[in-house]
Amino acid sequence: MSKAEITICNSEEDTLYLASELATRLPVKDFVVFLEGDLGAGKTTLVRGILRALGCQTHIKSPTYTLVESYDLADVIVHHFDLYRMEHPEELEFMGAREYFSGSLCFVEWPEKGNGWLPEPDLHIGLSVQGNARQIALNWQNSPT
Repeated sequence: MSKAEITICNSEEDTLYLASELATRLPVKDFVVFLEGDLGAGKTTLVRGILRALGCQTHIKSPTYTLVESYDLADVIVHHFDLYRMEHPEELEFMGAREYFSGSLCFVEWPEKGNGWLPEPDLHIGLSVQGNARQIALNWQNSPT
């Protein structure tokens, strides 16, 4: 694994700025991003910022209760998964989730809940709370270019 790119975000605005910068580096097809961190670490905020930077004009909500929210944008289809409430990885199979990972950009919060079922990530993002700040570590598994 390559060395992590670490950023400290002291505010939600910092996180949204990082998200907009990250959006310019992400491929728009066949790319999977895992986001890991405790509740309140900023995973959904980061994804919301990326979606805004990619041109999403609609309301962006957390997929905590629906498991996945999808966005059909001009240049990309984005699927945002939140597996926090999922009991078994097989639930992804029952909902036909394999199709979501073909030809799209996918963000997966709480990926450990899908162990053994999810594809390997191209980017792993670890978020942690550091006092009032957030540490965000980007670990690229596959080059974005």
